[in-house]
Amino acid sequence: MTRALPLLVFSDLDGTLLDHESYSFAPARPALAALAEIGAGVVLATSKTAAEVAPLRAALGLAGWPAIVENGAGLLAAGAEAGFDDSAYRAIRKTLRQLPQGFCAFDGFGDMSDAEVARVTGLPRAQAALARRREFSEPGRWTGTPAGLEKFLSSAGKAGLHARRGGRFLTFSHGQTKADQMAALIAQYTPRMTLALGDAPNDIEMLEAADRGVIIPNPHSRPLPRLPGEDSGRVRRAETPGPEGWNAAVLALVQDVKHNKEAPSDG
Repeated sequence: MTRALPLLVFSDLDGTLLDHESYSFAPARPALAALAEIGAGVVLATSKTAAEVAPLRAALGLAGWPAIVENGAGLLAAGAEAGFDDSAYRAIRKTLRQLPQGFCAFDGFGDMSDAEVARVTGLPRAQAALARRREFSEPGRWTGTPAGLEKFLSSAGKAGLHARRGGRFLTFSHGQTKADQMAALIAQYTPRMTLALGDAPNDIEMLEAADRGVIIPNPHSRPLPRLPGEDSGRVRRAETPGPEGWNAAVLALVQDVKHNKEAPSDG
């Protein structure tokens, strides 16, 4: 009889598993090793493109697991190399260009060079080029007024685009979210428990959908509002930001799983 997957972890990257400034995951190595030891799965769930995620997933030792990319707008299959089909991306860009010009103070990655994306993200130039290899969504910065932004978002919504606000960028897609992809993967892998970790507003649905959620503090942005799951203790807040907080939170849950303190019963 096949052993049930004990735990499936869904983790944001920037500011969560990766340091906000250096993009290092080194402090999280002990927790990654502990997850591997108990046979847990780790699904990266990020705003990054498949082209960015594929080598990073390999470096993390997670190539055997799928990855949710571009804020849930797409999925990189387990073991797959990054393909490239930008037809959905080109459709999004076309719609944005057709919005009333008075609202258009939005600079998307498609409007920037590799050097400009490197500057606004802090990524090395080569990685910035991968960030521009988009297939499912368009991130960018709003440079207009708050009132203009609300009109822009309303106009985009009427045109069939969905907007998500992350730690640094406003991102447009055709509507799939991290939580949508998460639900499909849970149905596929049927884990005994799920854990989600994130630091930004676009992680809230994922945090609420998991059996356990951990909010990683982000000193570079406004704290997430109190979530309903915090009242029951199902959603908790890490004490430290980035991979340090991720490491501590995951190690604590792994210990609970090992001692069957929190794993749902088999009925």
